[in-house]
Amino acid sequence: MIKLEKQSENNLILNIGPSHPAMHGTIRIVAEVDGEKIVNSDVEIGYLHRGFEKTAEYKTYHKIIPYTDRLNYTSPLINNHGFVLAVEKLLGVEIPERAQIIRVIMDEMARITDHLIDVAAMINETGAITVLLYMMEAREYFWDVFEHTTGARMTTSYIRIGGVKADVPENFRELSEYAIKKTRKILKEVDKLISKNAIFLKRTRGVGIISKEDALSYGFTGPLLRATGILYDIRKFVPYSIYHRVDFEIPLGENGDVYDRYWVRMQEMEQSMRIIEQALDLLDKTNPEKIQSEDINPNEAIKKVKNGETVPLKKIKLSPNLEGMEDNHHKKIYAKDKRFVPPSKQSVFNSIEGLVHQFLFVMEGYGIRPPVGEVYSFVEGGNGELGFYLVSDGSDTPYKLHVRAPSFHLMSSLSQMIKGHYIADVIPIFGSINMIGGETDR
Repeated sequence: MIKLEKQSENNLILNIGPSHPAMHGTIRIVAEVDGEKIVNSDVEIGYLHRGFEKTAEYKTYHKIIPYTDRLNYTSPLINNHGFVLAVEKLLGVEIPERAQIIRVIMDEMARITDHLIDVAAMINETGAITVLLYMMEAREYFWDVFEHTTGARMTTSYIRIGGVKADVPENFRELSEYAIKKTRKILKEVDKLISKNAIFLKRTRGVGIISKEDALSYGFTGPLLRATGILYDIRKFVPYSIYHRVDFEIPLGENGDVYDRYWVRMQEMEQSMRIIEQALDLLDKTNPEKIQSEDINPNEAIKKVKNGETVPLKKIKLSPNLEGMEDNHHKKIYAKDKRFVPPSKQSVFNSIEGLVHQFLFVMEGYGIRPPVGEVYSFVEGGNGELGFYLVSDGSDTPYKLHVRAPSFHLMSSLSQMIKGHYIADVIPIFGSINMIGGETDR
């Protein structure tokens, strides 16, 4: 239980959250207020504890991937990527170019949906409900791409150790370009509605300021660090996958206030779309060779077998939910080392060797076994540096897996940010942090 020592007998101790709607059920702020001005506060997290790190010690490396979706659940694909990069670094496997490109495209789409949700929620909580509706529409376009590509809209579990779950659908470029076109239009509308709106400016400019020095002291990364004017983006300074092959800019703020955090995220969405467009061009150059498949009627197949004829099983087309996992796609989206990747679904359903490989890959006590050692790997998440510190004892489960969650560091500054401001200012300040409970309370 948090206890604040009041600085004055005239002051009041006030609980803001966790049931307050703007706290999203995940944060409790114990504030000492003088009238409506906050003079002191203490912030309590832990209302959405997931136990991710301890759970990971009892799951095989492959089975941990769905749990990463639930860290920052507004950009789960980036969580997938961050985790598998740590495992791959320990394994020393080389990832095919096509898989690298697909990962980056999906990462940037996830970054856009992350920023859309944060900006929409923050502005909605300051009274501009229209923006929420506009931005949720934009999110739907990218979620449609996720659904067609991964089979899920939110918790995707798509990026896998050694590659990606399946190749992208044939109409992937059309879906992506349509989502970008629609989103650009919506962001222009939002910019017209909000960026120069007098009420919004008064609620955000000069509110929740944090200096460059304090931001570094608290361990800020991502949009909040860049909002203070510090030039740092992991994709530029420590590039991974194919980020060194695409051109994009790093938007910077000036004052480190709520408005700058909003503005930086708005600009970053445009840069993410630039990255996607360049990556789509690179992806077209790595298309797998097409294999002519035949849909064989089961009754015809039975007749052929009875007549002593051989049925060409390799030519049977996979069901729609397994498309992109055929042999010709598999070699383009997975590493060559068979010890660390599952077999193609075409192999699983048409050969005993593929079936045995699949069983050994997913069975506990077998599967992926990284060498004994430790590694730290990190990516540019929606809120900043998302890192995974992994310790392997040589078994098929991690000895230790620690997550460097960017939201946790950002939340440590909330007491300082709201000090001296009014109770009403807590809403946009907290919203600008984009605190994700599943990541903070990992």
